[in-house]
Formats: sequence, structure tokens, C-alpha cells
Amino acid sequence: MPTKNIGPHGSWKSPISTGMIVSEAVGLGDMDIDGTDIYWLETRPAEAGRYVVVRKTSEGLINDVTPVGFSARTSVHEYGGGSYLAYQGTVFFSNYSDQRVYKVKPESGKPIPITREGLDIRFADGFVDGLRNRIIYVREDHSQEGEAVNTLVALDMDDEAEGTILTEGADFYSSPSLSPDGSSVAWIQWNHPNMPWDSTELWVADISETGTFENQRKLKGAQGESICHPRWSPDGLLYFVSDASGWWNIYRY
Repeated sequence: MPTKNIGPHGSWKSPISTGMIVSEAVGLGDMDIDGTDIYWLETRPAEAGRYVVVRKTSEGLINDVTPVGFSARTSVHEYGGGSYLAYQGTVFFSNYSDQRVYKVKPESGKPIPITREGLDIRFADGFVDGLRNRIIYVREDHSQEGEAVNTLVALDMDDEAEGTILTEGADFYSSPSLSPDGSSVAWIQWNHPNMPWDSTELWVADISETGTFENQRKLKGAQGESICHPRWSPDGLLYFVSDASGWWNIYRY
């Protein structure tokens, strides 16, 4: 018979570790739709915390899009988020180890970089501007000494580049959103010492024939007002969330 040892609570070593508990606790989030395919992001503790883009087809087939050795995770604003998007059968994602943006076909599993190697630059929160064959990203540039520089940039979908700056000057940017006809863009920006839940501003701009942002203007935002989640409706109306009344409410511009 094994000998029983009695000790004070918390002094004995349990055979059940925290690793055992969370190793199979796969996290799910960041769903995206591309045609009839559904995509989502899985965090897998059993794979050293790797972030994997997964696809489910209309036939019910499920497969990993980002192969082993890649993790779809961005470090923009340190919080991350907005690390991938799907567009017409191609997935674009930020890879955690080098923060480069890659594109991959779900059937091939062979990621191809579209940003240059060796740059200390991060990308997140992108959307596709299909009329101009580009992705509009929040870019965080750590290549120079001092505080990182945040901008909104255009990144060609078929070339290795670092992005063309479309707007700059604010300390932080997030949530760029394209109108259905591709003629206008909205985004959120804010400055130190504010956090995004303290004070942010909603901005819009017209997109010129050459793809630049023109007539940039602030639509809404005041000290103490937090604005988030700008989205365009199919008929071209801009919706957003604001706590100007003291409560989070949806507004239409």
C-alpha cells in the first residue's frame, strides 16, 4: 500500500499542471468571410501558442491556411489584432517572428512575402482596396531611434515594399474602412496622452484617381469622447460608435 502524506493546503505538489489544463484550450476569434468560405484565427497552446488562420469551405472542408513555422500575429500597438484578411481566395497576414506581411493561397500553403526583409516595421488592421490592387494598413515604424511612428499606408499586393504613406501626423491610427464604391475612407486617430478609450477622433478622406487621400477632415471627436468601429453601409452611409452621451451608442453620419 502506498504511504499517504498529509500536509497543509497548497504545500503538496499536484500531478495536474497548468500546462496540462491549457494545452488543449484552443482560442477562436477574428472571423472573416471571403465569398462562400469562412475564416477564423485559432490560438494553439499545444503549438507553442501559434496563431493559425483556418478556413472552412462551403463543402464543409476545414484546413489550416498558415503552415507550421508561421504565426498570424502582429505587434502593432503591442496589443496586436487585425493580423490577417481574406480576399478573393488569398489570405494576407502578418507573421509574428519577422512582422512581415505574407500572402498565401489556402490550397498551396506556401506564404509569399509582400513586405521587404530586415525592416523593423509592423502592419495591422488592413483592408483591401481592390480597385487599386493594394491593402490599406496601419503601419508602425520602429526603424528609427525614439518612439515608433504610426501612419496609414498603401501596400501593393504583388510587390515587396514598405508601403506608401497616405496620412500621418497623429500618434496613433486604427480601424481604416473603405466605402463601398472605393471613393472614401474613414479611420480613427488619437494622440498622447490619451488612450483610445479616453479620447479619439473620427476622420474621413476622399481617394483621388491616383490613390492619395484628399480633403482629409475630422468628422467627430472631442476631449473626453471615445469613438470606435467606423463602418460603411452598402448604401454608402458611415456608422460608428461613440460614448459622447456617457453611454456607448451607434451613430450615423
